[in-house]
Amino acid sequence: MTPDAAREACALIWGHRRAGTRLGALPPALRPATRAEGYAIQAGLETLGPLWGWKIAATSVAGQRHINVDGPLAGRILASMLVPEGAPVPLAGNAMLVAEPEFVFRMGQDLPPRDAAYTQAEVMEAVAALHLGIEVPDSRFADVTAAGGPGLIADNACAHLMVPGPEAPAPWRDLDLARHRVACTVEGRYAREGLGANVLGDPRSALAWLANELSRHGAALRAGHFVTTGTCAVPLDLRPTGESITADYGALGRMAVRFTP
Repeated sequence: MTPDAAREACALIWGHRRAGTRLGALPPALRPATRAEGYAIQAGLETLGPLWGWKIAATSVAGQRHINVDGPLAGRILASMLVPEGAPVPLAGNAMLVAEPEFVFRMGQDLPPRDAAYTQAEVMEAVAALHLGIEVPDSRFADVTAAGGPGLIADNACAHLMVPGPEAPAPWRDLDLARHRVACTVEGRYAREGLGANVLGDPRSALAWLANELSRHGAALRAGHFVTTGTCAVPLDLRPTGESITADYGALGRMAVRFTP
């Protein structure tokens, strides 16, 4: 795929995002055949505004089934995709209609591309803080399950909106995040429990995966970037008319988010 084709594909996808419309499929000449081509398309997003950080999609079996892929995908979260905690989150035009409680790391040091893989210990040494977060994904494809891994990477791993949550208390490093439970409630309609182990076995493992995925494709995690590591619960189904959810992370804190039509 040529640089011009990658830019054209990115502009096409972003245009559908801005218009709130759906894409049946990318034209054959703009369709990524590999993960590398998907990331080349996605990289064009960085010309559209400041980068807040990164997301990891499909870090759980439930998440992979939801979008019909067999492994995780990385995506960029621009500052323009953020919704402050306490502000209503719009659902207009959102086809996925799910919310995802996530563990979010804030980086304190750069992790640039290199030949050797980063170890989990190295990656965690570069972390400044743990935060809570709720991601609200969506896809520009009419049928997300038919897009395939490279196509969904080009689609920015279904990044749409992100609600950053509070910073967790300092002793979070002493906790076993794999065993940490998150109690989720959707406006009294139902309750669902999340578990850190649902995120590639451990949110810290997911962060290490991202550092190495970016490194393989010539990108870097930078100090100040946030990384939301993927849903720790089966995605919370939402009504298009809007409702509220809570995610209780126990000793790490609590979030409440209100959705509007």
